[in-house]
Amino acid sequence: MEQFNLLFNRKPDASFLRMLFPNGILPLSSLPFGAGFTQDLTDSYKRYATAAPQIEGAWDKDGKGPSTWDTLAHTSGRVIDASTADDATRSYDLFKEDVKLMKSYGVNAYRFSLSWSRIIPLGGKDDPVNEAGISFYSSLIDELIANDITPFVTLFHWDVPQALEDRYKSMLDQEKYTPDFVRYANVCFERFGDRVKHWITYNEPGVYALAGYAGGAHAPNRSSDRSKYAEGDTSKEPWIVGHTQLVSHAHAYHLYKRDFAPKQNGTIGITLSGNWSAPWDAEDPKDRAAAQRALEFEIAWFADPVHGSGDYPASMRKQLGDRLPTFTAEEKKLVNGSSDFYGMNTYTAFFVRDKVPEGEPIPPEDHKGNLAWSDENKEGVSRGLESDTEWLRSSPWGFANLLRWIWDRYHKPIYVTENGTTMKGEHVTAPPSEHVLNDTHRIDFYRSYVGELAKAVKDGGIDIRSYFGWTLLDNWEWAKGYTDRFGVTWVDFESEEKTRYPKRSAAFNREYFKHLIAQ
Repeated sequence: MEQFNLLFNRKPDASFLRMLFPNGILPLSSLPFGAGFTQDLTDSYKRYATAAPQIEGAWDKDGKGPSTWDTLAHTSGRVIDASTADDATRSYDLFKEDVKLMKSYGVNAYRFSLSWSRIIPLGGKDDPVNEAGISFYSSLIDELIANDITPFVTLFHWDVPQALEDRYKSMLDQEKYTPDFVRYANVCFERFGDRVKHWITYNEPGVYALAGYAGGAHAPNRSSDRSKYAEGDTSKEPWIVGHTQLVSHAHAYHLYKRDFAPKQNGTIGITLSGNWSAPWDAEDPKDRAAAQRALEFEIAWFADPVHGSGDYPASMRKQLGDRLPTFTAEEKKLVNGSSDFYGMNTYTAFFVRDKVPEGEPIPPEDHKGNLAWSDENKEGVSRGLESDTEWLRSSPWGFANLLRWIWDRYHKPIYVTENGTTMKGEHVTAPPSEHVLNDTHRIDFYRSYVGELAKAVKDGGIDIRSYFGWTLLDNWEWAKGYTDRFGVTWVDFESEEKTRYPKRSAAFNREYFKHLIAQ
């Protein structure tokens, strides 16, 4: 582990810091965090996030039941490189090594998800609990706390127990699904809540609904496209699934606040996805309206019911009509206000305009608000530098705008729960060269995005409580398999040990926060 020694077992001398900060180290007094930036808040920034299906492996070990993602991975043609997450990064077996790695990175909090089918293999409210699964997560939590790393736990990061899909099509049946999810949440609160004080119910419910039930590429592979998928209705199912997630989230939220929070003193919320959308032609009222509609279809779809008006945006109702579910009076009261914070996952920005001209019918399968996306605006300005992922470009300007839009619209404390990038040139055989590990594109990404976050706190007065980088380890990136590397740690997927190699971005982030944030 020569790279590990080089990057972490040394004091940051002048040459090392010049590598990390080519523009120089500013004195603390000139940095964008003011004196009012509390120690508690500054401590909250040094974090990374992961998801159980992407890192754990051990997909059928110690009593774990199959999830919908296990089923997808074992279905021919569903993953771009024909891989599975059977082993992933073996974090189930190597979690102590991962905690040690995080400690060396200066991390003081870790966001990870629980596998529902590892805890309740069949998933249902009357199904038995798998004590081996409980033991694994309990050991992980204890190991984190022993190393002064605060656990942030996500209940659902896209992996429904396959048994619930087989029984009643899971989230398409809100009446049956909700008590199953609430029981699962209750078990987690009971067994881990004495040590876990930060809970997230759902991760990116919009992405789950659209990728799994509209586009169909994600589990459970449902779409109207019969050339690829046997079942599904893109015109209706995503909205049903989104509604089910909102209602079941709210039930879990109120369960926690009523039965657990008074003694456990924790917080709970939901994490939403969303990227900034800007008008292709900033002078065209139609393009400006399209950009606003993009934000509403992607973000306000969930954020308005939880944090805002208590109902779906009018732009969605106008396009979707009765295909968009209607909240009952009881549901509206249950959902509105059901999050202690605004959980924010974001990566990039786009330029948008209308896809179908005004006055022409919008196809019922359209699920994104009648939008056409561009990498450049009318003036030829690019949205940002390319990564190794087609949709992801570095757009710190969009991040800054989105922070302000969310704060102005909802005025809730913001937890940035995911933000990161891939980089070209990282797909090599082990051991990776010094050049590969010197991931300058990722370093520049974090430098610019966290810089905008700092400005938002100091100059914009925005209440931001955390920043979680995505992600700790290169991992199994869903239907992209092992073809996308988001980690600050390079993983040798071909080795039995899934050998970890720290990238330079991990060292950069450690030193960046140390020098950027007022001590």
